[in-house]
Amino acid sequence: MTVTALTVSTTPAASLPADCIVIGVAKGSKGPVLAPGAEAVAEAFDGTLAGLLGVTGAEGEAVKLPAPAGIEARLVLAVGLGDVANDNNGYDAEVLRRAAGVAARTLAGAATVAVALPAGTAEAVEAVALGGLLGAYSFTAYRTTHHATAPVRELAIIANRDGRTDAEAAVRRADVLGQELNRARDLVNTPANDLYPESFAAAVVTAGREYGLAVEVLDEGALVAGAFGGILGVGQGSARPPRLVRIAHTHPEAKASLAFVGKGITYDSGGISLKPVGANEIMKRDMSGAAAVFTAVLAAARLGLRVNVTGWLALAENMPSGSAVRPGDVLRMYGGRTVEVLNTDAEGRLVLADALVRAGEERPDAIVDVATLTAAMRFGLGNHLFGVMSNDDAFCDRVLAAAGRAGELAWPMPLPAELRSSLNSRVADIANYGERMGGGLVAGLFLQEFVPAGTPWAHLDIAGPAFHEGEPYGYTPNGGTGCAVRTLVRLAEDIAIGGHDVS
Repeated sequence: MTVTALTVSTTPAASLPADCIVIGVAKGSKGPVLAPGAEAVAEAFDGTLAGLLGVTGAEGEAVKLPAPAGIEARLVLAVGLGDVANDNNGYDAEVLRRAAGVAARTLAGAATVAVALPAGTAEAVEAVALGGLLGAYSFTAYRTTHHATAPVRELAIIANRDGRTDAEAAVRRADVLGQELNRARDLVNTPANDLYPESFAAAVVTAGREYGLAVEVLDEGALVAGAFGGILGVGQGSARPPRLVRIAHTHPEAKASLAFVGKGITYDSGGISLKPVGANEIMKRDMSGAAAVFTAVLAAARLGLRVNVTGWLALAENMPSGSAVRPGDVLRMYGGRTVEVLNTDAEGRLVLADALVRAGEERPDAIVDVATLTAAMRFGLGNHLFGVMSNDDAFCDRVLAAAGRAGELAWPMPLPAELRSSLNSRVADIANYGERMGGGLVAGLFLQEFVPAGTPWAHLDIAGPAFHEGEPYGYTPNGGTGCAVRTLVRLAEDIAIGGHDVS
């Protein structure tokens, strides 16, 4: 598969040989306005470029024009940036990411693309580079050659000569982050007949070996020996047995440690509590949390972050069969607590509970779990935001701030004590299903029961934005999005700087 290369160029935009040069156009009060970076191109058009484009400058617009004499590129692509930026602040990083993503998608198949979007700072350069790399993504593993269009081969980000060193560092970070986020997308998009607990675990082992990370895989025998009743219970209805995978990045100068826990249901039929018709077709996505955790740890290692980050992937396939867990069954979880299973389609919290307890045994400074956990969160927040629940307000704020700086949309959600009683069981310590109204919050309350006392913890319910069923937009493709990878990496970076003070 062709992988888009990112490079930095300080050659003037008009002089750079390329298939196409990308410029930005914004919406001004009197019509479209060319964004900084387009000056040389505009000069080649004798000042008539804005009138020739036929665009308003709205986000998502993209118009191609033949390049005039004086420009080495064959084509000019103008992409919309939305409203004209405040001169003092420049364009928002997310605006630049989306515009670069539109450009990369529009120019699929091109060999070299010069990107002359407004990138006067290292942050802007990184945004353009990352947006372009994410926008160039396509999942073609199951397409025959004549149906597949190769992504852009090279994106040359045009930067200021005096800021080249910072620009190259920004592009290196974008390259690592984009590669790992696209790895997560590939995992989410891979169908469940090829991605199942054992093969997912094998992929972690391979990547761990490549980047020198410690990987431990607990197979079904080790899970039985360790009494991981939640993971075993969910996986017992499938012919493909479950796994618990640990992957760890350690740094000799680290002063803090993080544990990331990911829900890895490689296919979720709902089990005996079978999902209704129409709800099964995208259930390969139910391992998006584990994919985010896995690739975030890889990114942390590749970036050399001075923080210890351990990822826990709770992998199982939730299937109905004669051996499947039944509504009313009681599972003994890792650590000894018992759970009455009232709904086998509330399985993600069961595998996460085992992994949370195990992760807590290593006494990390904070724990974050990531999961496509509840339809209720989609009903409440839609398909673009993920919910964040936490037992520590300061840590919750830190996670939300990391998401915001990373360009992901997140929203704080409560853990109302009033809903906890709905999880009471008549026969076990706790039930896995409670009050339906506020179901996403009830799921968070269940998970909180398995977090070590005193450990800051945040739960990210990414059920909405983890998988995009519509047409691509910005840098977001159809299918797996890689949601939460950027947030986890940004959080790890922040804590690497702050040391033990995770909140």
